[in-house]
Amino acid sequence: MAEREFDSYLARSGATLEGTRYTAYIAVTPRRHGFPVYFAICENRSFRAKDVAEAAAAKALAAMTGLEDDGTPIFPEGYTGFDDAPADTR
Repeated sequence: MAEREFDSYLARSGATLEGTRYTAYIAVTPRRHGFPVYFAICENRSFRAKDVAEAAAAKALAAMTGLEDDGTPIFPEGYTGFDDAPADTR
């Protein structure tokens, strides 16, 4: 699990077991009061191993450019969370 501090929020990455596969997530918790909000990361992927899912979530947390006022993660334009190189469209 990795974490990043923001002015009004603390963001943590992690993975949770859903059935037989793991889902990567980012949990954003308000600093003053409130409950965490969980955001699924790489929603079109599932992972067989927890450590691989946790690594994907930590990478996504590092890629975030910030948070919206309501705590929603902001990612760079075109960010997919996949390491795949873009297809050659020539």
